[in-house]
Amino acid sequence: MAKGFTFKQFHVDDDGCGMPVSTDGVLLGAWAELPRQGQIVDIGTGSGLLALMAAQRTAALPCTISAIELDIAAAKAARHNFAASPWPARLHCIQQDIVHWMATQPAHSVDAIICNPPYFNSGLQADCEARATARHTDNLSHDVLLTTIQHLLTTEGAASLILPEYEGRQLLQSVAAYGLHCQRLCAVKSTEKKPASRLLIALSPVRCARTIADETYQEEQLCIHDRGQYSSDFIALTRDFYLKL
Repeated sequence: MAKGFTFKQFHVDDDGCGMPVSTDGVLLGAWAELPRQGQIVDIGTGSGLLALMAAQRTAALPCTISAIELDIAAAKAARHNFAASPWPARLHCIQQDIVHWMATQPAHSVDAIICNPPYFNSGLQADCEARATARHTDNLSHDVLLTTIQHLLTTEGAASLILPEYEGRQLLQSVAAYGLHCQRLCAVKSTEKKPASRLLIALSPVRCARTIADETYQEEQLCIHDRGQYSSDFIALTRDFYLKL
């Protein structure tokens, strides 16, 4: 039996990666703002899940996907998964620190960014170095992430992220200092009765048409489960990917 996770159009072998395939990643990959043409960058690709989902969603469009990954083992896994996918010519894994890679790129040259970033700012780190790197902001602080987004995005581009609710609210308080605005915000709850645990965030250099002077915006909501089953909203968002939906 193949290791990893099989989706409808591709397989992800996440062996040796700091973060395995997760619901967070699938939610972001399905929800993210993607262009109709141009360059998509996946920051911290890990096993390549988000890049593969972007490739599937833009299969009929002239888009290329650059997947940046610091960890050697994860980059190797991503390259393997890309080569085995239906879109190997459009997927490129670059094993490099995002700060160094960004410095080689022209300003405002990327049409979309997707990132499931590290989010722990403090506390105990995982014993596994790869998992610690994937979960803690030591190697990708939110300051570095927002600076990267500011430098790379085109005026019409969007950066889509997923963060725990608290860390997401903290990041949103900082985006204006980088010339960015929240275009979309979706609070994710496991059930209707529980508080939001994750935020899906879309940032852009351009103020959203729905945004008013005090930077408020319409907040969406997504519940994953409803009465012990996947909710209709969750199914509608992810059915193109999960085998059993």
